[in-house]
Amino acid sequence: MKAGGWDVVDSSTGSQLQAIKAPPIGEARPAGRAVTLLTIVHGWQPDAERWLLSVFTHTTADFEAVVVDNSGDPRIAGWLENRSAERLRAIALDPPLGFGSAVNAGIDAAAGEVVILFDPGVELEGDAVSPLLEALSDPAVAIAGPFGLRGKGTLKEFEASPGPDVDAIEGYCMAFRRADAIAVEGFDSRFRFYRIADVEFSFRLRARGGRAVVVTGLPVVKHEHRLWEATEPQERERLSKRNMYRFLDRWRDRDDLLVGQ
Repeated sequence: MKAGGWDVVDSSTGSQLQAIKAPPIGEARPAGRAVTLLTIVHGWQPDAERWLLSVFTHTTADFEAVVVDNSGDPRIAGWLENRSAERLRAIALDPPLGFGSAVNAGIDAAAGEVVILFDPGVELEGDAVSPLLEALSDPAVAIAGPFGLRGKGTLKEFEASPGPDVDAIEGYCMAFRRADAIAVEGFDSRFRFYRIADVEFSFRLRARGGRAVVVTGLPVVKHEHRLWEATEPQERERLSKRNMYRFLDRWRDRDDLLVGQ
């Protein structure tokens, strides 16, 4: 990691690709915000439109919305360019990167002290942001969200848990401090497919001593997860297993991080 941003390695080509970097000295950064609401768009523009509408309709905190365009679709790029505004910024990745690297680009560019990562298939039906900010006001909490996971007595298998304390927060909606994310060097860029990347990132944050907590009753709805549905079953099984092996390579000896142990 370098000051101001990550060096991202695209494992499919081995080439060095730069993520979003801090602007040179003398250039203004975006105005600071309480929270950055971040989503990664791989396609499916209507989902991104629905997410943005729900964010701007229901969020009461001092926020910005950052959309990382990882689609490679010029139509989506044009749509985002035409909708740029004070509280909405778009970051185009060209060429598109893996999931972990795309999230890191958004974290690096965020102006918020807190970052809330959303899947674009999530829709807010009320103020879901304020309760997450309240949860993170406790310095003992490292990561929070409505959907928690606990290991089933092992690091090899996780299941949904109502919490409050859990092993990991699902990436449908996860809130964390930007400074903490930078301290652990963000998401693992080797996770090109999204599965398990959220679990691994949760463990990175929790290994520093913080808790992962479920915030219940948030007014959010999960719609169709496009990447899951668009990936052939055999391929998503292969990619999921690969990511689990990556997770275990780093964490297989950390059973102590399982809150149920």
